[in-house]
Amino acid sequence: MAGKGQKFLATNKKARYEYFIEETYEAGIELKGTEVKSMRQGKVNIKEAHARVENGEVFLYNMHISPYEQGNIFNVDPIRIRKLLLHKSEIRKLIGYIQQKGYTLIPLSAYLKNGRVKIALGIGKGKALHDKRADIAKKDANRRIQKELRERQKQ
Repeated sequence: MAGKGQKFLATNKKARYEYFIEETYEAGIELKGTEVKSMRQGKVNIKEAHARVENGEVFLYNMHISPYEQGNIFNVDPIRIRKLLLHKSEIRKLIGYIQQKGYTLIPLSAYLKNGRVKIALGIGKGKALHDKRADIAKKDANRRIQKELRERQKQ
């Protein structure tokens, strides 16, 4: 997914384990000055983050951006609510998905694209325990197959 001019800052590995991701959107994020510097250093965590649509706008909750060391008085609350920047048509689609039962907005990754911080938002439906077990079993099977292929290639 990392193309030319992109640098990943944080990924939410648990998101694809916990949810079936139906669709993804790229959103800009409204940040204060020192937050950008802190994110460029990779001091961001989106594991507990989620997004909500309120009054026709999308907001990101529980994304932790550590305070910038040289920021002094300009630092802001590390887990403040941040506004995501999307087109109106995309927000309307998101509202349509969220009104359906079980869908939620999950940030999948935070990255720099051409010098701007972007968030990959996924529309996900929660997985049941048996779905998670099936994913683990599939991963194990693929690992065993790859290991067997490597051993055969060595011979």
